[in-house]
Amino acid sequence: MNSIMGSAFLKLNCLLLLLAVVSCADKPTDKLVSEPLDSVSLDSVTSEKTNTRTILFFGNSLTAGMGLDPETAFPALIQEKVDSLGMDYLVINSGLSGETTASGKNRLSWVLNQSIDIFVLELGANDGLRGISLDETRKNLQLIIDRVKEHNPEVVIILAGMQIPPNMGMEYTKEFQRIFPDLAIKNDIVLIPFLLKDVAGIPELNQQDGIHPTEEGQKIVAENVWEVLKSTL
Repeated sequence: MNSIMGSAFLKLNCLLLLLAVVSCADKPTDKLVSEPLDSVSLDSVTSEKTNTRTILFFGNSLTAGMGLDPETAFPALIQEKVDSLGMDYLVINSGLSGETTASGKNRLSWVLNQSIDIFVLELGANDGLRGISLDETRKNLQLIIDRVKEHNPEVVIILAGMQIPPNMGMEYTKEFQRIFPDLAIKNDIVLIPFLLKDVAGIPELNQQDGIHPTEEGQKIVAENVWEVLKSTL
């Protein structure tokens, strides 16, 4: 009797094992889990990420959105715009309050560590407000442009034009304003004629310091940028 029960128990175990094998054979497997990592094409895993292009805004407090929530600064508004149009772009706000062309030049190496398709250069305003030599400002901006091109010859560079109040005298003010279109022509890059068009000098569109745009002012700045940027996307 015991031998009969033992035989039946052995057959039952074999049957259960057979069912388990068949069940596993029918179950689909995950390629990334079942194959060794070195045999899986990383391109197939990251293709969705690598298709996303990058727009980097490299500037000072105007870009950073000083005094405001960064989500209301114009780079964030540009991100909202491209998202609403279904464009596959990632906007990076690399604005730093107080940045001059000299300090921007020194910070550039770290910024260029990432992949950039469109580089928006917004520097120079602090140079003008501090009365820094116009030759130095021009030289620093040219150096930044050169280094960005060396890093990626295919990158699209957009230069944000700037104007300043005549505190330093009319000659300085006019020469400062000419720096930006001159560099755009010399380097064959895209120019935003005046970043703060329809914002600068309008009290209700600027914060108490009279320099940095309010949220409403940032919306207008975003439109000034978009008017030029959209043709490059």
